[in-house]
Amino acid sequence: VPARRRAGRARPRARCWCYGAGGRPSCRSNPYQTNLLRDGVRRYLQLPADQTVLILHAKVAQKSYGNEKRFFCPPPCVYLSGPGWKLKQEQIKASDLGEAGFRVCGYMGLDSMGSSLMETQKLSFEEQPDAKGFGCAKALYISDADKRKHFRLVLKLFFSNGQEIGTFHSKLIKVISKPSQKKQSLKNTDLCISSGSKVSLFNRLRSQTVSTRYLSVEGGAFIASARQWAAFTLHLADERCTRSEFPLREGYIRYGSVVQLVCTATGITLPPLIIRKVTKQYAMLDVDEPISQLHKCAFQFQGSDRMYLCLSTEKVIQFQASPCPKEANRELLNDGSCWTIIGTETVEYTFSESLACIREPVSPVPLITALQLTGGGDVAMLEVQGEYFHTHLKVWFGDVEAETMYRNPKSLVCVVPDVSAFGSDWRWLRYPITVPLLLIREDGLIYSSSFTFTYTPEQSFIPGQPVLSNVPQDSDKLLDSIHQEFTRTNFHLFMQS
Repeated sequence: VPARRRAGRARPRARCWCYGAGGRPSCRSNPYQTNLLRDGVRRYLQLPADQTVLILHAKVAQKSYGNEKRFFCPPPCVYLSGPGWKLKQEQIKASDLGEAGFRVCGYMGLDSMGSSLMETQKLSFEEQPDAKGFGCAKALYISDADKRKHFRLVLKLFFSNGQEIGTFHSKLIKVISKPSQKKQSLKNTDLCISSGSKVSLFNRLRSQTVSTRYLSVEGGAFIASARQWAAFTLHLADERCTRSEFPLREGYIRYGSVVQLVCTATGITLPPLIIRKVTKQYAMLDVDEPISQLHKCAFQFQGSDRMYLCLSTEKVIQFQASPCPKEANRELLNDGSCWTIIGTETVEYTFSESLACIREPVSPVPLITALQLTGGGDVAMLEVQGEYFHTHLKVWFGDVEAETMYRNPKSLVCVVPDVSAFGSDWRWLRYPITVPLLLIREDGLIYSSSFTFTYTPEQSFIPGQPVLSNVPQDSDKLLDSIHQEFTRTNFHLFMQS
């Protein structure tokens, strides 16, 4: 695809291209259908009816040997959220299928590497107080007969009337034999935990599986839950600063570091903590080495007198460790203060069936990971990078369809529409215009994203054209800075995720 063309400004076309097996474009819609779809997209943008599937899982999994079954810990969880689920269920209910016809159910298992045989676990979704559906696969494991070093989880969702919703995949999970007992080297970054990554913490009293409790957040407070676990962003902090400042640092987490745990769902944080290595129920005060997956660790409250993060049944409390008179570098903990740490991953799929009655599965659901802008002036091209792309997708800038070309499952290229397509005269534009980026399937299924595109104005106006009265006083300074940075470019890309 050329970076520039000597044609006029790229304006939205009435024609919509769909590439077949031979790679040749063919017209798939007429202006009337395009306008009808655009009206539907406008209604969607005003009142989005999204359906979101969120999969939480660990980054590593211990392999089972023989008849032993080491269930994944923490167990993979699925959350269903968004107003589109209720809307879809009402549509199914209106079809006289009865109350049981619109419940969501699912099956989760390991990807089968081309084999049709896959051991799965049924998921039953229960509605939570925040209206999200929650399901958990507690009995999944990988046996020693499976020689793979990495695998993915596969989730298949259905309505209880048998209608398939779609198939969704987790991110890659690394298979390990057991937690590493060696001192970790930063050369083996697969097992090290970096600042800013997401982790889960769980505790087992007397090493009993049935006593497993996960650090979680409920009602604005930290709790120890036997059912649900939360993902926490683990930040490395500058220990020389006060708690109110708490600047974050990059790098890998080492024992003895000051860290902060931030709940990814609620944003609630714990006070600054010093992470300690645990050996035989002792906190080691002099260990300085990278933290590895599934290591035992403890969290000492910074500035406290040997106070540690601890669980008591379902409550999270502070526990005061006992000093060791003979070994000043150790402190004796109780079971509730010893946590196991593991990295976690999150993958989120969002779609909306509000424009049409979709009978086909919504998968594969495309995921946008990055945007790359080329060209400028009269013509700009945008490459959309991600996963699960196919030939039936079109890129939309808000309610304006872009001429889209399919490259491969990880790349789409489109012509950036002229800003006048949004109802604004380019010459009169005084402020940046930001529009959401959507991917829309040819049958009207909408895939929203967290990315936006911003049109930035040049400093050029019509002679004699009066300036709008509501322009802020500092707008000229803003336009001057924009003009200096983007003198010959009409488009500037802002990626927000």
